[in-house]
Amino acid sequence: MIFSMTGFATAATELDTGSLAVELRAVNHRYLDLQLRMPDELRMLEPMLREILAAQLTRGKVECRIGFAPRPSVQHPAQLNQPLVRQLAQWSDEVQTILPEADGLSVADVLRWNGVLQSASMPTDTLQTMVPELLHQVLREFTAARGREGDKLQEFLLQRIEQVETLCTLVSPRIPTAIAAYEEKLAARLRIALQTGDDERVRQEITLFASKIDVDEELSRLQTHLVEMKRVLVKGGTVGKRLDFLMQELHREANTLGSKSVDAEVSRASMEMKLLIEQMREQIQNLE
Repeated sequence: MIFSMTGFATAATELDTGSLAVELRAVNHRYLDLQLRMPDELRMLEPMLREILAAQLTRGKVECRIGFAPRPSVQHPAQLNQPLVRQLAQWSDEVQTILPEADGLSVADVLRWNGVLQSASMPTDTLQTMVPELLHQVLREFTAARGREGDKLQEFLLQRIEQVETLCTLVSPRIPTAIAAYEEKLAARLRIALQTGDDERVRQEITLFASKIDVDEELSRLQTHLVEMKRVLVKGGTVGKRLDFLMQELHREANTLGSKSVDAEVSRASMEMKLLIEQMREQIQNLE
């Protein structure tokens, strides 16, 4: 199975003292970027929570939000952090001594300061046990959601691979005929340009040019890369970076096929291939 880097999951549980909620959301990112949002009272859990997330996720910008809402019946009034308020007052006096024109802190400014108001209602001991348990539950739902989206992306990519393979199959039989027709036209032009009946000289020039417009190698490499893509998709796991590399190789071969083409149908097929490859490349950016 392959997994999308984008996903969302949330879960909540009711405790005697309130409601605990954990939410996970993720978007594309080249590497794993974990961002945790939680009450300060739970910050001691951050290293453990990061370890849990990193054990199951390898790429993506992942945001984890943890919230606790106390029940009104058990909620205690917030308490003033007096040592911090005194420290703020001292800092305000020192700043105004240096900058007399500076405004002092208002009561509203002080109350909005992080840590000034402390709630005594958060049952940290219980939450330290419940948060990891709830995170594991959310991770299971999150992984399942990313797997479902990964299945859709896999189906999309396999369809595009099949279309590129069909184009390769259509192009291959046209190559010898196209080269032969072009060689005949080139031979006539060379005889006029060289003003000679020396067929050997003309044959050498044609052979040299034919080697430059031969696309058998490009078609062979295209098919090889497509086979590898299918193998990687079927194997599953962390495939994003591998498939991204294969997209670069496919685009290079399709581009070379178009630049060497001496046939309108081959040129058209090359353009369609590049369009399909670009569609795949955009979707692969979503894969872990």
